[in-house]
Amino acid sequence: MQPFSAPKGRFLLATSVLTLCSALSVQAQDVSTPSLNFYGATGLIDMPSGEMQPDGFLTGSTAHFGPISRTTLSFQLTPRISASFRFLGIRDWNANSACQPDCADAGVDSFETYYDRSFDIRYQLLEEGRYVPAVTVGLQDFVGTGILSGEYIAATKNFGPTLKATVGLGWGRLGSYGSIGSPFGDRDPVDVGEGGNVNFDQWFRGPMAPFGGVEWSPNEKWTLKAEYSSDDYEIEAQKRGTFDRASPFNFGIEYQPQPMMRFGAYYLYGNEIGIAAHFSLDPRKRPLGEVGRPAPEPVLLRPTRSSDPDAWSPEWVTQDGAAPILMKNINKRLEADGIVVESLGYTSAVAQVRLRNTRLDAEAQAIGRTARAMAAVMPASVETFEIVPLANGIPASKVTIRRSDLERLETSPTAMESMRASTVISGAGEMLPGTVRNNEVYPTLRWSLAPYLRLRLFDQNEPLKYGIGARFAAEYEIARGLTLEGSVTKNIGGTLDDRPPVPGRTLQPVRSANYVYDTEGDPAMEKLALHWRTAFTDDLYGRVSVGYLERMFGGISTEILYKPVNQRWAIGAEVNYVAQRAPDQGFSFTLPQSIYQTDDKGTETGPSSYNVLTGHVSGYYAFDNGFNVELDVGRYLAGDVGATLTVEREFANGWRIGAFATKTDVSAEDFGSGSFDKGIMIKIPFAWATGSDTRKSASTVIRPFGRDGGQRLEVDGRLYETIRDYHETGIDQQWGRFWK
Repeated sequence: MQPFSAPKGRFLLATSVLTLCSALSVQAQDVSTPSLNFYGATGLIDMPSGEMQPDGFLTGSTAHFGPISRTTLSFQLTPRISASFRFLGIRDWNANSACQPDCADAGVDSFETYYDRSFDIRYQLLEEGRYVPAVTVGLQDFVGTGILSGEYIAATKNFGPTLKATVGLGWGRLGSYGSIGSPFGDRDPVDVGEGGNVNFDQWFRGPMAPFGGVEWSPNEKWTLKAEYSSDDYEIEAQKRGTFDRASPFNFGIEYQPQPMMRFGAYYLYGNEIGIAAHFSLDPRKRPLGEVGRPAPEPVLLRPTRSSDPDAWSPEWVTQDGAAPILMKNINKRLEADGIVVESLGYTSAVAQVRLRNTRLDAEAQAIGRTARAMAAVMPASVETFEIVPLANGIPASKVTIRRSDLERLETSPTAMESMRASTVISGAGEMLPGTVRNNEVYPTLRWSLAPYLRLRLFDQNEPLKYGIGARFAAEYEIARGLTLEGSVTKNIGGTLDDRPPVPGRTLQPVRSANYVYDTEGDPAMEKLALHWRTAFTDDLYGRVSVGYLERMFGGISTEILYKPVNQRWAIGAEVNYVAQRAPDQGFSFTLPQSIYQTDDKGTETGPSSYNVLTGHVSGYYAFDNGFNVELDVGRYLAGDVGATLTVEREFANGWRIGAFATKTDVSAEDFGSGSFDKGIMIKIPFAWATGSDTRKSASTVIRPFGRDGGQRLEVDGRLYETIRDYHETGIDQQWGRFWK
């Protein structure tokens, strides 16, 4: 991973992740969690342990001693597997270099502060038992330059509620002090290079050394730690001389004011004072409790047929003007929930509504409340309710409910399971004959004016740059499935006008020229596009988007998706023909030479326009444990060909955390720092954070500074994401809120 310079003290995750976790760490938890080490992984002080965090926990850590700062985001993917993304800063990197006093063009020696990124993964081989310790094997910095690379096996045993001990064996930098041999062969030396490649040939090779330590917690708030470290800090202390490692022993005291927050102070390696802060959150737990909303009205029971036979008469079907009145009455009952009935069709025994859910973040809850409203309004002869949710105008599925089941099961102790067993989820099918549409729905204009934050991560000058401004967005629904949308931004301030040095390119600067778009696009028309979405059959969907599709590209994007409503898999294809927009983000597609400039000493030249045919074939699968997998194979914006694999974990409340990697026919040398595109994705639903009803969410992607290989078009409303929540898997995931 190519190092890059920046002023001291500017660390990406120490601001973004730490701010997020500080705000959300007010979660109250009744969980005793193992402590974290200076790497942000479960461990002692600088060494790992054999324990794991509770399943699903997301932790943010920032730790500093001497010239070294580490900020880490970790996620407990499963009860036995955890992964971490880390950002490292080493100050005084070139203080003792031969290039002093002028190291401006000295390659790896030219940086006052060396910045690096790394990924870890851990697997717990054994859970702790009465006599057996918890045993974990881990790979540290297994995709990167190897600066922090190491492997380990660690075992931890609790001795009562207050004392625990850890012993382990380390390789790589964790085997650099007190070696007891090299049982698995020699280890290649660290090679900075472009970084980003998996260093298989180093794993568990080279010297092996023991480490260990103890933790004593006299009460639930305080912990004392002591450890013997097997890390000699060969690069930092010996080769670079950034600090003096005088001892292998570390000591620390930690204070935990609440279960999700911990602070520590340490005496490290015989010379240094260190501090650390760790924050945890559980995506499954809302920080402000459950969403505050009115309780649903009880299901209105029909009179018995014998007590009121007229109420059960089917003659009401022949009454003129009944449909608009019934639809209006249903909409009145659903207005507070943000549900809009767009059409109503019926026979004497069956009623079908097609609805739009604009507020509730659980599809099953929207269906449950709609069923209650229909039970209160529809005549007694209607026994079957067909509820068809619309997603961006697409009829996504049909949920069929027997009214008698709704009446019978509301107060049942097994209401949730029994109701789901009697509910049928199928393809949307056709409208019932005589269906009446709600003429007040289309056309509809929605708009918003809100602040925005744009981050640029990991460029070669600073790890974090930001821009803040205002965004005006509007969406005009012309008809069902046909939408015109756009947004305009105005920058207010930030640091995005600081251009990073970009090495010579062999690819069109489809993303690496984002500096020019940040500086010249003020104000900017981010997008202005017409979208048409439809369902060709119950299982086949289509989309066409035309216009200025994103801030860097405009043109036409077409997509089809085959997704059976009752299946966990889907397959789709997308074809786009787009041109690169001018950096001022107006209406022009003429490219200035400024987007090809590399630095102040020279420029590259390039074409004044760039058109590309790009597209992918995509496969999707949703596992029943909350994990989703997506594989996209095709041609990317720079003309390179390859594939992207995305794996994410999704929680029932809408939280999604995942990672992706893209490998194309672009070589590591041509791609640049990082060798290939990869990153971490986090999606946080606003309803989870605010405790209010809303379907909006905040998404972020943590990835290295934008390169040009492996880049896809950023088009809104791709079909799989549009309809997936309304199919059987998505509805089942939140079925527990049907009665709420």
